[in-house]
Amino acid sequence: MDSLIELCDLISQNPVKFSDKLSWICGRCPTFDGQLLKVTRSQLNAVLAVAVFLSKCPNYQESRPKLLVIEFIKSIPLSFNSSFWPQSYNVAAVTSFYSDFLSYVCKATDASSELSSEVAGLIGDILVLVYRKKDGDIGIIKAFLNALSKNFPPVLPSDADKLVRILINSYDTTFSSSPVDFPDGSPSQSSPPSSSSSGTTSGIVDDATSKGSGVNGSNYAWKSTVDMLGTAVGANEGGQASSQKLIASFEKESVDNLEKQETAFKLIGHILNKSQIDQKLLEQVRNIAREQIQSMLAFLKIQKFDWSEPKSSLKVRINTKLSVYQAAATLQIKSLISIDSDGKSSKRLLHGTLALLIEAAEACLFSVWRKLRVCEELFSSLLAGISQIAVTRGGQLLRVLLIRFKPLVLTICAQAQTDTWGSNRGVMYESVLKTSCEIIEFGWSKDRSPIDTFIMGLATSIRERNDYEEEAGRDRHAVPTVKLNIIRLLADLTVCVNKPEVIDTMLPLFIESLEEGDASTPGLLRLRLLDAVSRMASLGFEKSYREAVVLLTRSYLGKLSSIGSAESKTMVAEATTERVETLPRGFLTIAGGLTNTKLRLDYRNRLLSLCSDVGLAAESKSGSGADFLGPLLPSVAEICSDFDPTMDVEPSLLKLFRNLWFYIALFGLAPPILTAAAPTKYVSTSLNSAGSVGSVAFQAVAGPYMWNMEWSSAVQRISQGTPPLVVSSVKWLEDELELNALHNPQSRRGSGNDKAAVTQRTALSAALGGRVEVSAMSTISGVKATYLLAVAFLEIIRFSSNGGILNCGPSSTASRSAFSCVFEYLKSPNLMPAVFQCLSAIVNRAFDTALSWLEDRVSETGNVAELRESVLCVHACFLIKSMSQREEHIRDSSVSLLNQIREKFPQILWNSSCLDLLLLSVHNDPPSALVNDPAYVATVRSLYQKIVREWIIVSLSYAPCTSQGLLQENLCKANTWQRAQPTTDVVSLLSEIRIGTGKTDIWSGTRTANIPAVMAAAAAASGANFKLTEAFNLEVLGTGVVSATGKCNYAGEIAGMRRLYENMESVNGQDSESSISSGISSSGPRITPGAYSEQTQPRKDSFDELLLTRFVRLLQKIVYTAEKGGEVDKSSFRETCSQATALLLSNLASDSKSKVESFSQLLRLLCWCPAYISTPDAMETGVFIWTWLVSAAPQLGSLVLAELVDAWLWTIDTKRGIFASEVRYFGPTAKLRPHLTPGEPEMQPEKNPIDQIIAHRLWLGFLIDRFEVIRHDSVEQLLLLGRMLQGTTKLPWKFSRHPAATGTFFTLMLLGLKFCACQSQGHLHKFKPGLQLLEDRIYRTSLGWFAHEPEWYDTSNTNFAPSEAQSVSVFVQHLLNDRVDPPHLDAKGRGNENGSSLIDTNDHHHPVWGPMENYVLGREKRKQLLLMLCQHEADRLEVWAQPINSKDNTSSRSKISSEKWIEYARTAFSVDPRIAFSTVARFPINSSLKGEVTQLVQSHILEIRSIPEALPYFVNPKAVDENSTLLQQLPHWAACSITQALEFLTPAYKGHPRVMAYILRVLESYPPERVTFFMPQLVQALRYDEEKLVEGYLLRAAHRSDIFAHILIWHLQGESCEPETGKESKEKDTAVALKNSSFQELLPLVRQRIIDSFTPKALDVFQREFDFFDKVTSISGVLFPVPKEERRAGIRRELEKIEPNGDDLYLPTATNKYVRGIQVDSGIPLQSAAKVPIMITFNVVDKDGDPNDIKPQACIFKVGDDCRQDVLALQVISLLKDIFEAVGLNLYLFPYGVLPTGPERGIIEVVPNTRSRSQMGETTDGGLYEIFQQDYGTVGSPSFEAARENFVISSAGYAVASLLLQPKDRHNGNLLFDNVGRLVHIDFGFILETSPGGNMRFESAHFKLSHEMTQLLDPSGVMKSETWYHFVSLCVKGYLAARSHMDGIINTVLMMIDSGLPCFSRGDPIGNLRKRFHPEMSEREAANFMIRTCTDAYNKWTTAGYDLIQYLQQGIEK
Repeated sequence: MDSLIELCDLISQNPVKFSDKLSWICGRCPTFDGQLLKVTRSQLNAVLAVAVFLSKCPNYQESRPKLLVIEFIKSIPLSFNSSFWPQSYNVAAVTSFYSDFLSYVCKATDASSELSSEVAGLIGDILVLVYRKKDGDIGIIKAFLNALSKNFPPVLPSDADKLVRILINSYDTTFSSSPVDFPDGSPSQSSPPSSSSSGTTSGIVDDATSKGSGVNGSNYAWKSTVDMLGTAVGANEGGQASSQKLIASFEKESVDNLEKQETAFKLIGHILNKSQIDQKLLEQVRNIAREQIQSMLAFLKIQKFDWSEPKSSLKVRINTKLSVYQAAATLQIKSLISIDSDGKSSKRLLHGTLALLIEAAEACLFSVWRKLRVCEELFSSLLAGISQIAVTRGGQLLRVLLIRFKPLVLTICAQAQTDTWGSNRGVMYESVLKTSCEIIEFGWSKDRSPIDTFIMGLATSIRERNDYEEEAGRDRHAVPTVKLNIIRLLADLTVCVNKPEVIDTMLPLFIESLEEGDASTPGLLRLRLLDAVSRMASLGFEKSYREAVVLLTRSYLGKLSSIGSAESKTMVAEATTERVETLPRGFLTIAGGLTNTKLRLDYRNRLLSLCSDVGLAAESKSGSGADFLGPLLPSVAEICSDFDPTMDVEPSLLKLFRNLWFYIALFGLAPPILTAAAPTKYVSTSLNSAGSVGSVAFQAVAGPYMWNMEWSSAVQRISQGTPPLVVSSVKWLEDELELNALHNPQSRRGSGNDKAAVTQRTALSAALGGRVEVSAMSTISGVKATYLLAVAFLEIIRFSSNGGILNCGPSSTASRSAFSCVFEYLKSPNLMPAVFQCLSAIVNRAFDTALSWLEDRVSETGNVAELRESVLCVHACFLIKSMSQREEHIRDSSVSLLNQIREKFPQILWNSSCLDLLLLSVHNDPPSALVNDPAYVATVRSLYQKIVREWIIVSLSYAPCTSQGLLQENLCKANTWQRAQPTTDVVSLLSEIRIGTGKTDIWSGTRTANIPAVMAAAAAASGANFKLTEAFNLEVLGTGVVSATGKCNYAGEIAGMRRLYENMESVNGQDSESSISSGISSSGPRITPGAYSEQTQPRKDSFDELLLTRFVRLLQKIVYTAEKGGEVDKSSFRETCSQATALLLSNLASDSKSKVESFSQLLRLLCWCPAYISTPDAMETGVFIWTWLVSAAPQLGSLVLAELVDAWLWTIDTKRGIFASEVRYFGPTAKLRPHLTPGEPEMQPEKNPIDQIIAHRLWLGFLIDRFEVIRHDSVEQLLLLGRMLQGTTKLPWKFSRHPAATGTFFTLMLLGLKFCACQSQGHLHKFKPGLQLLEDRIYRTSLGWFAHEPEWYDTSNTNFAPSEAQSVSVFVQHLLNDRVDPPHLDAKGRGNENGSSLIDTNDHHHPVWGPMENYVLGREKRKQLLLMLCQHEADRLEVWAQPINSKDNTSSRSKISSEKWIEYARTAFSVDPRIAFSTVARFPINSSLKGEVTQLVQSHILEIRSIPEALPYFVNPKAVDENSTLLQQLPHWAACSITQALEFLTPAYKGHPRVMAYILRVLESYPPERVTFFMPQLVQALRYDEEKLVEGYLLRAAHRSDIFAHILIWHLQGESCEPETGKESKEKDTAVALKNSSFQELLPLVRQRIIDSFTPKALDVFQREFDFFDKVTSISGVLFPVPKEERRAGIRRELEKIEPNGDDLYLPTATNKYVRGIQVDSGIPLQSAAKVPIMITFNVVDKDGDPNDIKPQACIFKVGDDCRQDVLALQVISLLKDIFEAVGLNLYLFPYGVLPTGPERGIIEVVPNTRSRSQMGETTDGGLYEIFQQDYGTVGSPSFEAARENFVISSAGYAVASLLLQPKDRHNGNLLFDNVGRLVHIDFGFILETSPGGNMRFESAHFKLSHEMTQLLDPSGVMKSETWYHFVSLCVKGYLAARSHMDGIINTVLMMIDSGLPCFSRGDPIGNLRKRFHPEMSEREAANFMIRTCTDAYNKWTTAGYDLIQYLQQGIEK
């Protein structure tokens, strides 16, 4: 229901806008058709909600809500049945509903006359029906009537008489013995209801005293008990029989009937309020009420013990009966409203009623039930009636009333309590006081004579002497209660009436009594009179004030003088009370009541003078002076509460303040100022023992406080209004006489008392915190020490009470900082060194106190936090100003204190007031430079420049975004101040400051700005157009001026448009709107001219609302475009956001509800749009405008951050950017599926995920910047960040695994750890358990990053890799420096903080880590593991970022022991087994680590079946040999990669059935087209396929895919070759020979089975495809006998015979290219020793491309050559190409297609647009360098450099491939260059261990890097050029990327080892291949190896020698 009410509140604010919501609520309301029905709870709530809406919007135009309410009112009679209500509704719920509904209806009818008339027409009928209804639930009807009696809607005037008659006639058996049904309708004797309601009333008597009249001939039941008893009770009131009869008559009434009477009285009263009724009927009502009041007189006289009824039920009866009397009394008063006040009869009636009410009130006073609440309310009602009657007839009844009222007042005074001085004196007393005030107020202007008589009568009663004084020799009795209470009443009346005449009347009487009368001696009477006098004086009438203050002051001094006299020993207790309580309270009352400035000034002087007199006199007394001065302190605090200590003070007043603090220090009244109490002697607080002077001094400083804590609080308040105690500017502390005069001559503390002096000096040293030794104060006298102690107390307490903020008036221009006071002492000239040292120490102690005050409130929120930051700002601003003081020591102190504030509270760095003041101070003359002193001005300006530079640098180092924003705002303000350019000082100052991604020297160490994400955000916040992924230097001033100018321009545009709009007086709305629209943007939906027709606000508001709505729609359109995948224009988006921000900032002060709504929507869009768009450009704009918002309007910080946090969490839900957790966003992992990484291949995302990651990185940088700003001062914003971090780290893991997200991820984790560190700073101490849990989540999430094998990623942006490395390094540095205390745990590691246990005590289950034993130990192990992994990741990324930096940074680290590696393995496995596998992948040769992980895998085998990386740990040759039971888990294991599966196909695994079943399941899980790449390996697997399992898979896959089948057949044909002559004789192993023979026999069988399995359609495709290419291949054989010169013509003849048979024929080497024909003229016979290879060009189209886009593709058809080794080499090259592309490396490889199509036959794809280096040499003289210049232009031209770059990336790619494959025979005929300068290697006849010349391995370099190649790669010729470094970097990165997939590459080669290829004919090719990967090396070592490899290959002589040999032997150009 509450939510519905809130919704209605919202709807009522704008019902037109939320009409749909209102319709929805109305639709939930019940509908009635006159039949009884049952309503639901929701329907009742809807009805109530509609009623609420009508009460707020009664004049709403739509009629539906009104109709629904009217309809429900009509159905109220139906609700009297219990079946109407929901089953859960009891009577209380029904009552509550009726009450709420009727209250809202009443509010609505009060505001709407139309609704009022409609409701009035219904209520009367309903009420009539209620009292005539015979059926229905009695409880529900009673509930309705009770609700109606409290909230009575209007009734028709015509119904009023009828309703009153019905209510009168409703009961006729009130006193019957049996209860009457409720309601019972009309009496049985009465006429029918219709005649009763329409006829006239009969039998109404005119005599007001008649008691027997009836209505409609019946004897009605409205008879009082007195009437029924007749005159017997009155005649014999004390008679027992009469009394018992009276009680019996009352007991005869049932409580139900009494409740009915009360309801009826209340309803009649409501009717009388709303309508007039017939006079006779009104008279009858009046008689009924009067008789009830007369009955009350008798009722209240009955004693409690006379009742025979049980106590419990008696109390109910009494309460109910008194409620009836109260209703009757109220009705009686209402019945007199319309009486003729001038008639005689009415005068008699008023007199009689007045007398009756007073008599009834007196009866209440004397009743035994007077303490009941209902009796008190009855008494209040009676007095209210008396007051109301008193004001009738122009006050003619006042005399009569006051005569009767005075005894009533005296009676209540006699009964009121006298034992309390509190404000609660009883309800009856308060009622009398209220009535008396009303009568006096009224009579004061009408007839003062009776009022004066009344007041004097009460006042003189206190002077009546008691009879006991005339009795000699008798003890005095207590003062009568009535006298004490009359005094109090008179004082209360005086305060309420507040008239000087009344005070002047009573005050002399009171003073006379105090001085001469009974009250001249101590006693209660005197105390009460003193209190009354002080209250009168507090009213501020000058005469009475002065008289009272003189009296009180004289009294207090008189009490002080009597102390110690002989009389004091016999002094009564009241005398002490007067001095300790009454008089001080009187002084305080006056101080609190005075408002007149003049009187407050006078009173301040009087009080301070009194304190001085008291202090001086009390010092010589035999007790502690605190007893005398202390009681006065609260009043001094009150009168000083509004005193401005910064104003000029008269010397006399200043001396009084000085004297006060002197005695406060002397008597130890100040609160202790030391935090740690020192041991002190006990100090007695009694007046009879003085105590030790030294102990008092020490106790005053160190505590504990021994006095009234109210005095301590008063001293703190006094300190806020005390000016500096500097009496004179010259030698103010040297006046010994004046200071000694503060000591009483009779005191032991005066001058000459060396012991007292030492004591005071010791206390002063303690107060100063030991900053000044006692020995250094030897020149300071005792009185000076006391004085300095007083100063110390004042200034320290001033800072401790409210942080050191002074009481400054609103018009004051002085600083509110208490430093303005404390620095005044340092300005005094010619101070003694010891004194100056003490004063300096006081300044520092005061500063420490201020810091403590601020630190104590660091965790507060709301108003307290705002106060804390305000105090901090005030102090800092004052210290900034104080740096310009002429006194050097003040300037030094200001700088020192300001630096301390900056260190303790860094948030001050980003306080705009402080920064503005600093920058303003730099280029303004010092304020105190009134004298022409250039040296001083230069010194101050230099100081300011130094401080400002430090300030800006420090702020930039922590929060560069916000700092720049504030600087830009300052520059904008400078423009506003019409300073076009900052002054030279500011320019020179800021121009020196630069920050950037490079190394910075402006600060030392690692700061937040060193985080790359923060620096990138800073560049965005600067507004400069930096390329954030490249290195940059940000010049603070330049970018600041540009951005500030841009902001000012945007603000000016908005202001200009607003002025234009306001000046367009004669332009219609359409033109105006069009002008505005065209001024902003031409896009976006048009706002209709009438959209704001209902608004009646000024032009400015309507313009702003129009513009706000326009920007909202523009931004919504941008969001829509981005969501639909459209491109958002960067400049347009930035301009729109900037203009919207300027508009928003210009409307911050608006109170218009519609503007606030649009404002919030616009702010939300400005925060959300960059998140929606998720591009770096959009996020740059976002950071810029967010910085602008929080800098220009810090109050928006929480709102902006709240929206950003919501948007951040939204990106988690929508899986964007760093949270793109879908596999297709995983980068290399996704791209290398399934060949090298396990998993199904995924379609790559349409948008580059890197852009969204970079966008998140920028966003995160801004959030870290904001964290640094708010971490110390805004708990609310910290909690918002905590919410973001909690949602971010919530399990399961939600992050993208893309390696490009590494830096962003660890930066986010760094933010989390920084946030958790706040628990140690006290900010979030109360959230410590939650922070510890969050910290665990962050550690868990951080470890989750290492759940996958390490990967690389590279971009074209030069700064990306270094920033990634630096991001992880900063995280590592934080881990190393992190020393957060562990949580409080018990012996078993269970956490318990503030009663909140983090670990389940039953099973030790942690919400993050799961089951655990020892939390602390496990936490440390996990942290060490994370640190080790992060260090390794940082090292990896550092190598990637700086690949040619040969320095190894890991050498300085300590070596990790085997035991530690085992611990790492166990810890990682316990967190996530994948982390353990990833750790092994990072350290592949660590046997301890791998061994432990192997054991863990085998012992937890069932838990890790979803992790394919675990396979090698239990599937190995040893497990196969032993037939391990662990292999039984393979059927349940997740699929691995294809290259992993290939390893299991090798002979080492012996075709184990479980292993083979798993492999086949893996292969079956992938599409056949993906497996086709490894066809040579699968064909080789048939060698070991004893169980025909591989064959079965191949047949099934061939059935699924025609292409797979065709490629398989070609490979089977290519493998079916007879060994060369003599080869069999060389076979040494017969078993191998037999196996090879069986393999060869199997191949044609498999081929035929595949063909046999073809469907007719597949068979047709197969035959056409193979026939076509068999014909083309056979041309080579036809040409063999043809002479060479005729072969080309022969090729043409043969090609003309061949035509493609169908459109679905494809190139075997490129299955994605369909053949459309043969270029018959393209046939070329190639050179060969004994064979005739031919090259033919086909016309092809892309399978998925445009069918009309025909391209040429040449292929070489070989006969007599084995192409299988080329296939293997190109497989590896293709894998390397995939790896390079996956990791983003710009390396070029061209794995051209090669396919063996038969025995020693094959097709080789020709690399397009290429020529060999040999061919280039045949046509061009010179080397590559010259050729490139000839082909691509001069050196340095764009085309040449582009070609050089292409050569570099291709050379680097083939360098890595050559290193691994070791291809030889690298002469210039095997090196191709394409038309853009890229290198391509061909002809891989010699790889791995083979080489030309009988494997002589003449080519010793790992790859060819000839002299001519180095000329292009290294223009310097000495390996120092940028291009050489670039080449080597690419080589290193390519090698590192290849190493990550070493096993996959090796497995691909390994499967071919028994293929008989020449490359496996010698040595250990697989072992050597593995060695070339160098798995034993770290990344840095591997990088250095690759660097050495490049250096070794550089122009190596063997390379040149081999080229020479080939030239000489083969004629190949070198």
